[in-house]
Amino acid sequence: MFRIDNQSREAVYEQIVSQVEKYVLSGILAGGDKLPSVRKLSVELNVNPNTVQRAYTELERSGVIVTAPGRGAFVSDSGSTVLREERRVQYLKKLDEVLAMLKVSKVTKKQILKIVEEAFKEGGGDHD
Repeated sequence: MFRIDNQSREAVYEQIVSQVEKYVLSGILAGGDKLPSVRKLSVELNVNPNTVQRAYTELERSGVIVTAPGRGAFVSDSGSTVLREERRVQYLKKLDEVLAMLKVSKVTKKQILKIVEEAFKEGGGDHD
């Protein structure tokens, strides 16, 4: 389920975090699902257990997983909600930055709104 790309510029623990987040957002992992133990995943991926522990600690800090001493790590019931909200905030910040660059480039509000309308029409995501 998890794979590490040793050629990636992304740190190994970040790759684990990214993969867990992707699986939670896509529904492959749901609230209550148990994650592999730190030891098991470190053996599976051939990485130091401290690396897996660092990933799990970050995921727990962000509310994506919960750990139960002696039982292991589980996807939190609100894991996907937490991630969607986090992503929404990140993407809106990026959108603000892009809009500022478009304004400087003299793109009109009308042109931007047309692009937004088309994007929501095509994606079927018309959420007013």
